[in-house]
Amino acid sequence: MIPVTEFRQFTVQQQPAFRVLKPWWDVFTDYLSVIMLMIGVFGCTLQIMQDKIICLPTKTPAPNQTVAVPHQTELKGLKNNLDLQQYSYINQRCYEEALHWYAKYFPYLVLIHTLVFMVCSNFWFKFPGSSSKIEHFVSILGKCFDSPWTTRALSEVSGENSAGNDEKREIDSGPTVNMPTVEDDLVNLEKTQSLGSIPEKLIVNKPDASVLDKKEGEQAKALFEKIKKFRLHVEEGDLLYVMYVRQNVLKVLKFLLIIIYNSILVPEVKITVPCDVNIKDMTGYGHFWCNHTTAHLFSKLAYCYLCFVGVYGFTCLYTLYWLFYRSLKEYSFEYVRQETGISDIPDVKNDFAFMLHIIDQYDPLYSKRFAVFLSEVSENKLKQLNLNHEWTAQKLRQKLKTNANNRLELSLFMLSGLPDTVFELTELQSLKLEIINNVTIPASISKLEDLQELTLYQSSLKIHSAALAFLKENLKVLRVKFDDSRELPSWIYGMRSLEELYLSGFFSHDISRNVTFESLRELKALKTLHLKSNFAKIPQAIVDVSSHLQRLYVHNDGTKLVVFNNLKKMVHLVHLELVHCELDRIPHAIFSLSNLQELDLRENNLKTIEEIVSFQHLRKLVSLKLWHNSITYIPDHIKKLGSLERLYFSHNKIEVLPSNLFLCHKLRYMDLSNNEICFIPPEIGVLQSLQYFSVSSNKLENLPDELFFCKKLKTLKLGMNALTQLSPKISFLVSLTHLELRGNHFDSLPAELVSCQALKRNGLLVEDALFETLPSDVREQMRAE
Repeated sequence: MIPVTEFRQFTVQQQPAFRVLKPWWDVFTDYLSVIMLMIGVFGCTLQIMQDKIICLPTKTPAPNQTVAVPHQTELKGLKNNLDLQQYSYINQRCYEEALHWYAKYFPYLVLIHTLVFMVCSNFWFKFPGSSSKIEHFVSILGKCFDSPWTTRALSEVSGENSAGNDEKREIDSGPTVNMPTVEDDLVNLEKTQSLGSIPEKLIVNKPDASVLDKKEGEQAKALFEKIKKFRLHVEEGDLLYVMYVRQNVLKVLKFLLIIIYNSILVPEVKITVPCDVNIKDMTGYGHFWCNHTTAHLFSKLAYCYLCFVGVYGFTCLYTLYWLFYRSLKEYSFEYVRQETGISDIPDVKNDFAFMLHIIDQYDPLYSKRFAVFLSEVSENKLKQLNLNHEWTAQKLRQKLKTNANNRLELSLFMLSGLPDTVFELTELQSLKLEIINNVTIPASISKLEDLQELTLYQSSLKIHSAALAFLKENLKVLRVKFDDSRELPSWIYGMRSLEELYLSGFFSHDISRNVTFESLRELKALKTLHLKSNFAKIPQAIVDVSSHLQRLYVHNDGTKLVVFNNLKKMVHLVHLELVHCELDRIPHAIFSLSNLQELDLRENNLKTIEEIVSFQHLRKLVSLKLWHNSITYIPDHIKKLGSLERLYFSHNKIEVLPSNLFLCHKLRYMDLSNNEICFIPPEIGVLQSLQYFSVSSNKLENLPDELFFCKKLKTLKLGMNALTQLSPKISFLVSLTHLELRGNHFDSLPAELVSCQALKRNGLLVEDALFETLPSDVREQMRAE
């Protein structure tokens, strides 16, 4: 006899965790299957344990034969001492030949049909393509249900909802250029989700950080990553849904088949059965009446079995109705979003959605707890907790450094967010965030009373309303680097105390021609604007700050800047840089900037600068930088720039220096390096204010003695030329502190260098062998500190 427990392999009981994917109808049909299995096993047991049929002889032929019986006679058979064997033989023959096949095999049919039902019910748990998804899903689901992070997130939002929604004060500053106004409650520069309806309490507060230990936080973080990958994999197809539908369709078809043929054949289970066996020569009889000993019980079992099959079938029909009536390939977490207040939980589809619908039939709480791990807000909050564990205030304090602006700066690179412990560094003056997404600036930033500088390099940001108000009043310097114009935060246009704004990023080719910024009218204190991009024209919005902007820097990536109309209105500019703008002429709009003091046009394509005569109208111009261009000559009328103090002509193609150049008698700094100059006019001696003079990397063969009349020279660079001797008049340059002579053809150095009292060895750039040609006392003097 086969124990019922042997059939457990056809059920899902080997994987108890799978019970969450067994809705009530599957559980109900499983129990029905067990009952039907018991009926089959019971019938088979009767077949084995009891006599199948008992036959007695009769003179009356079978009902299909008509034989007249003249008179009643006593039945007498042949005596051969084999009575037991005879009737055993007759019973076997009659069982095989006279008994209807349904009556013989009914228990086995019940067993077979029941096993088929059981296999159909659980096939999707065994099929390789679906079982792997189910196992993975159930594993993740159990971890989500038991995770301390799930409990904490739900308990917090539950408490928040019971207290009311008056703290929901975050708005999205969005990834687009058309952003909410800065007077809104909260501004958000987030690339992905809107957190508008998320309770403020969901933003991590530091005192709660001890609720989860570091290990639990890391486990929850890994679970978020698993769910992301699993969702991408499962949402690609609907294999589980198709498998479940097909196995239920097969069960319904099986149900109809069983009902039809059993209803027809159950009446064939009879208690008495006539039997004709041609063994009259052996026993003396040819006709027998047989009693099927289990017929009555089999008949009752058959009707009972049909009842159970009927219930089973109608349950399967209900299952099909549920499968086809409802949209099971889509699952909405709307009720979870309303209940928890976590508005960014995404809806899911295909097999992921189907499994969640099945889970809801078991217990909707599973889906609710699972949804916590689909929320980006929840994930960001967890990352915040992990950040707070990892980046303590002490560790952050070790990263503080003084930046180029002499401010105490904290630089954070490629973190998952901004640690709350940053706001404990009350001495912080500058905060630099590079490649950090989902940064939250809470109201606690107001603790950083000395904060004046903020740098955002490719970092998305959302700001609390109180934090925004604090930054409006305290922020002096803001640097923003973006990859897409839609990432440009709108709240920068409301920083009324901002003095310096640096924007770096590139636009698409079409946008760069008509790029527009929001109005800069609110930037009342802005004095410096630095734009590094690929503009085709000066943005119109710059005119809004023309009344107080003093320094404008435009660094293009090689895109030709062709429209300068707006530049004419910047009459208060004192410093202007147009770098790498592919200029081939000096823009005429510059000549209208009467207050301009410094002009830098480096890395353009200037070849001629005849327009330089118009600079005479810029009477305050003291610094002119035309370096890194293709200028071949300097016009004579440069002499009209009498106010010039600093002149940069390095890295051009100049061959001849005009004498009129040295009529700019106020020049203190002149850089003519990296050209093709062969001769320096003696008029250089006129420049009595000259302190820096560089002609390195040219083609000079000698120097005019008048050069050494510039007695205020502190730096003289003559390297990489063809000079063969240095005049002893070098002794006139008593203020000289830096002398570069490398790369020439000197045989020796004049001993008169001893008169240059301020010149030391570290300020004399010359080959060691050449330095050794100096007298020993001169060398010692230069080496002395």
